[in-house]
Amino acid sequence: MKLLMIILLAVIALRVAAPPAPTVMILYAIPVNPYEPGFRATGMVESKGDLLAYNDIEKAYGCVQIREIRLRDYNNRTGSNYSVEDLYDYEISRKIYMYYASKIDYRNPERIAREWNGWVGGMKKKSTEEYWGRISSELRAQGRNVIM
Repeated sequence: MKLLMIILLAVIALRVAAPPAPTVMILYAIPVNPYEPGFRATGMVESKGDLLAYNDIEKAYGCVQIREIRLRDYNNRTGSNYSVEDLYDYEISRKIYMYYASKIDYRNPERIAREWNGWVGGMKKKSTEEYWGRISSELRAQGRNVIM
């Protein structure tokens, strides 16, 4: 009888106990890069995403059309030794874009775009206004909200 009573109490105790809490395990967290949409938009505006794009007039290379002067500046600032041929490499072009973009607050995509296009002081240059219009249109096409 005691054994039956113990079994009965155990069964009741198990039914009354709270169910186990659901557990979530994150195996890999994908880092968020707030500059990535701007990079993609710039690539589409500059070259339609063509990794092998070359602008003979401006001597600009790769998907985001990097000029030699920017490449020299990047190499000097970072100690890198990239050549213009390296600018056809997506990851190298991305690294260079991200370096300059990250110097500007990610919440100001207009300044990032206009300074990418017009270098230092790009926000003051009238010529970069139309460029920003094309970048902001591309950002909206990506589904990004853009404050004008």
